[in-house]
Amino acid sequence: MMATTHGFAGVFLAAIVATVAPEFAVPAFIGGLIGGLFPDVDIIARHRRTLHYPFYYTVIALITGAIAVWYPHPMTVTIGIGTLAAALHSVSDIFGGGASMRPWATRSRRAVYSHIHGTWLPPRGRIRYDGAPEDFILGILLAIPSFLVFDTAIARGLILTGVIASLFYTIFRKPLGRYFSA
Repeated sequence: MMATTHGFAGVFLAAIVATVAPEFAVPAFIGGLIGGLFPDVDIIARHRRTLHYPFYYTVIALITGAIAVWYPHPMTVTIGIGTLAAALHSVSDIFGGGASMRPWATRSRRAVYSHIHGTWLPPRGRIRYDGAPEDFILGILLAIPSFLVFDTAIARGLILTGVIASLFYTIFRKPLGRYFSA
């Protein structure tokens, strides 16, 4: 999935928190956005292996989430939502296409590396590839409620910027793929 879709998913988690506890809207937004985007920083290293931890992030998210519920504080909420968003990112990449620059042209058996098992988890292909039309639609479906919940100019500006970036990436994804090896 696109990094923006993961960012929208993290902000969607934050919107749920903001609806229940509006005093934590900003920390939740920051944590959700950073946590949703963070695993894809490994694009410069070994993508979907270096910073994608589907099992470890999930365990850490359960712990930090419990701490945030037990001791609600801006920092605990930021970390709790951030680790939950990173876990969601890492797990959801399994439901996409393989970790290839041209996944529509190759049959990659590598979606996300499972450090706990020492092997790659296979892609499920529900989202054919990052930037596929269904990826864009999922991102929009996650962005709309967040746009409605977060009514500040900064939050809405970030969400709209993500939507525009997603649209351009979706339009140009396949042509860009021609310039990269399979």
